[in-house]
Amino acid sequence: MISRRSFGKALGFGTGAAAVSLAGLGSAQTASAASGAPLGTPAAHTGFPRLKQVRAGLLDVGYAESGPAHGPVVICLHGWPYDIHSYVDVAPLLAAQGYRVIVPYLRGHGTTRFRSGRTFRNAQQSAIALDVIALMDALKIEKAVLAGFDWGSRTADIVAALWPERCKALVSVSGYLVTNREANLNPLAAKAEHAWWYQYYFATERGRLAMQDKGLRRDLTRLVWDTVSPTWDFDDATFERTAAAFDNPDYAAIVIHNYRWRLSLADGERRYDALEKRLAARPVIGVPTITLDAERDPFTAPGDGASYRDRFTGAYEHRTLAGIGHNVPQEAPAAFARAVVDADHLLGK
Repeated sequence: MISRRSFGKALGFGTGAAAVSLAGLGSAQTASAASGAPLGTPAAHTGFPRLKQVRAGLLDVGYAESGPAHGPVVICLHGWPYDIHSYVDVAPLLAAQGYRVIVPYLRGHGTTRFRSGRTFRNAQQSAIALDVIALMDALKIEKAVLAGFDWGSRTADIVAALWPERCKALVSVSGYLVTNREANLNPLAAKAEHAWWYQYYFATERGRLAMQDKGLRRDLTRLVWDTVSPTWDFDDATFERTAAAFDNPDYAAIVIHNYRWRLSLADGERRYDALEKRLAARPVIGVPTITLDAERDPFTAPGDGASYRDRFTGAYEHRTLAGIGHNVPQEAPAAFARAVVDADHLLGK
């Protein structure tokens, strides 16, 4: 079985690759440069050993899989504008400890496709959460640790809140991210609104056209990477590996619908109304949870997790990652992997 002590040992990735040490990250509330190497160190991995496809609900889901086929399952969920490569260094860390790691492309990304051309390209939060349930059903996964950031955090939070029997434990970057559309109608402080500039851009026809244009889309998403991860010295190749996932034919439609739906500028589908009504009530999450805040992420709420602490009623820890920006698993893979293992063992502490 996976032990906290063994996971804390240094893991090497071969000559010329960055050595990643997890030592000292197990119970720390604050971690700095949490990959165990200086910020700007090149990624140790550039791809996944196995890419697969499976029919799951409305989708033909593309996903990466690492680790033993019968190991305890971790499902890692990416955000926007990112893809499965956010977990390219997290997955081997977890696989080396015996986990079966599943990293799916969200709808509209990479090799994930809608099974029918007639299906509405819906990106409201409950629809994406149901994609994860459908994937688990298709892969015959009864229960898994769920871990995510950005869209992935929101999706994992929803599964943990509405289907706790399917979630063994949760790692959620930025805490409780379930969207409250009524609250989203209220203005924020000017600095917070500034960070969300692209959300408002996507509310315009100009923004929609930019998402459809490959060159403009790459420029826009690269700008987001630069601004929300100010200390991450990634290279062009790292960005381009992820940007390839944005060439999915449904990418623009999914991105635009997601952000417009959040601002009540686009409708969802009536079949999800009951779920959205439950989510509007801000349901608590009772599964063992570790929340992560990234110090240099402009979207990190002040208060060191205090603003969402009451939403987590089970075993719980909160950690702040010093010097880390928005793309936590790729900027700080060791700290993220450490959180996954620790969340999986919270009840045993």
